[in-house]
Amino acid sequence: MGFTALDGIPMGTRPGQIDPGVLLYLLTEKGMEPAAVRDLLYRDSGLKGLSGISSDMRELQSNPDPRAMLAVDHFVYRIGLNAGMLAAALGGLDAFVFTAGVGENSPVIRARIAEKLAWLGARFDPEANANGNSRISGADSQVALMVVPTDEELMIAQHTVALLSEQSGGGATGQRLAV
Repeated sequence: MGFTALDGIPMGTRPGQIDPGVLLYLLTEKGMEPAAVRDLLYRDSGLKGLSGISSDMRELQSNPDPRAMLAVDHFVYRIGLNAGMLAAALGGLDAFVFTAGVGENSPVIRARIAEKLAWLGARFDPEANANGNSRISGADSQVALMVVPTDEELMIAQHTVALLSEQSGGGATGQRLAV
């Protein structure tokens, strides 16, 4: 993500990287109000906007509608593109981590993305992927492919408690807050 959650890869309802000219077009040529453009970008774009069906990857993967397939294909394509940009900026990759909802829970999407990383030396292990292993790359892979579970709510809670604890000096009794 960049300045906001709109940048980067497409999400369920957010477009990911978008040509700024699109925004100008919507405002000037289509006469959309800024609030309507904001709602479009945050609520009706991404997988939902591309498919016209759903923002849920599980639903899109099981739907034979060509629009659902387009949304899934675009998602995989943009991740491959972004991985390539990051690899170029970093001079290569040591590891690629699949995490969060889709990364943790969709072996099919992991396989499709891993295919896009083959040019970097990533060697995908379909059996490890199917078995839910945390490492889904082969022993001969130059790039480790990993599946790492996340708990975003817990992280937010821990950071909030730490911030509140710092601001309060540990509380009136000197006790630290804990989750």
